[in-house]
Amino acid sequence: MDSKRIKWSTLAFMAFSTVWGFGNVLNGFIYFNGIQVIFSWILMFALYFVPYALMVGELGSAFKSSGGGVSSWILSTTGPKVAYYAGWTYFACHITYIASKSSGGLKALSWAVFRDGETYDSLPTIAVQLVSFAILIVFCYIASRGLNPLKKLATLAGTSMFVMSILYILMMFAAPVINPHAGFVSMEFTRQSLIPTFNIKYFTSLSILVFAVGGCEKISPYVNKVENPSKGFPKAMISLAIMVMVCAILGTVAMGMMFDPTVINSSDEMFNSYNSNGAYWAFQKLGEYYHVGNLIMIIYAICNAIGQLSTLVISIDAPLRILLDNEDAREFIPTKLLKKNESGAYINGIKLVAVLSGAIILIQSFVPGAAAVLKQLTKLNSVCMPLRYLWVFFAYIMLRKAGEKFPAEYRFVKNQKIAIFFGCWCFLVTGASCILGMYDKDPFTFALNVITPIVLTALGVILPMIAKKEQVK
Repeated sequence: MDSKRIKWSTLAFMAFSTVWGFGNVLNGFIYFNGIQVIFSWILMFALYFVPYALMVGELGSAFKSSGGGVSSWILSTTGPKVAYYAGWTYFACHITYIASKSSGGLKALSWAVFRDGETYDSLPTIAVQLVSFAILIVFCYIASRGLNPLKKLATLAGTSMFVMSILYILMMFAAPVINPHAGFVSMEFTRQSLIPTFNIKYFTSLSILVFAVGGCEKISPYVNKVENPSKGFPKAMISLAIMVMVCAILGTVAMGMMFDPTVINSSDEMFNSYNSNGAYWAFQKLGEYYHVGNLIMIIYAICNAIGQLSTLVISIDAPLRILLDNEDAREFIPTKLLKKNESGAYINGIKLVAVLSGAIILIQSFVPGAAAVLKQLTKLNSVCMPLRYLWVFFAYIMLRKAGEKFPAEYRFVKNQKIAIFFGCWCFLVTGASCILGMYDKDPFTFALNVITPIVLTALGVILPMIAKKEQVK
């Protein structure tokens, strides 16, 4: 039995590769004025990420036999109707994510082939969006064939991207020794240069950081498989938080050696360009420092393209199955959506994904510039994706309110009031960050950030009404 138990250090690394990615470093750097983001990262880890990860551990421990999904936690603590809404939120959040994956994959392919950002960014937006839409349709077809050959590919690409982001930090810190005259940006580590300005831009960008540190509920099924869960799991989660924090801070410093925040913020066009191309420029510059040309950037671009496009299929298939495979939620779903084809795929559900994600892609055809589209999708994802974390905190509050009804091998804190306070605190931080994140000085982006969650929520409310009418008939 004990030979099958996972060591806490193994779980920490598993969680690290699930939660962290190079894009998080770039987004933090450009949205929070360079190395000033370090202050915000530390606050986010201490006040949000650590309690979030430990709450997930307790939920996974209390519901060890229910597959670890958020919907199953809600079902046990609240009931089937609320569990349906949790499943729907998880599915709906992925609609914006799917729209961004086809655009991101196309951008990565463009860098791999043309080796610059200008070629993609100078293309007419309508042409780029039509190709992105075509990619979405092709991948919806792949998902409808019940084939998921890309699952292993996604894992491989995810692992290689994780390795690349660690390599970036190591190689960047070694670069001044190997190539001291490469013209690095000098940084000042003074109180003035590290403390951010708490203005509208700051608070409306917090959703970027919340989005970056979310997703550790994916490792909840492993809580009870850790050696001595009550001690092993918190050790693993605190180690995870330290590793993520070290990578965020060192990654930010490494990026600060390359890019000047005053250049990034000099104009909207420049900001969009860094948002769209910054990660590729980082690896391109790294190649220059080591005298290997574009080699490192091309490897990164290929890994990213494979990762984005293979994740696209999984993101079409998995959230749909989480919603529609749930027997307890089926009474709230119209029968047409439950229809499967000969390959065992939910064919009408996949069509719904194509319509909803396709609508976001096609609406963006009117945005001036392909780089602006990617910036919009980054912000839209940061508003929509964290909405699913609200259900994690809601499930935790309901778990603690139930007292000893659901015994857990591991408890985050023993005191009920403190536990409920942390659940409410994380719920409020997530909700406030998503609402504030909707604001943008560009009216079209602002409208997209507000209308998308409203439409998806309304659709989630309408479906049970249609299902009820069907049952009455």
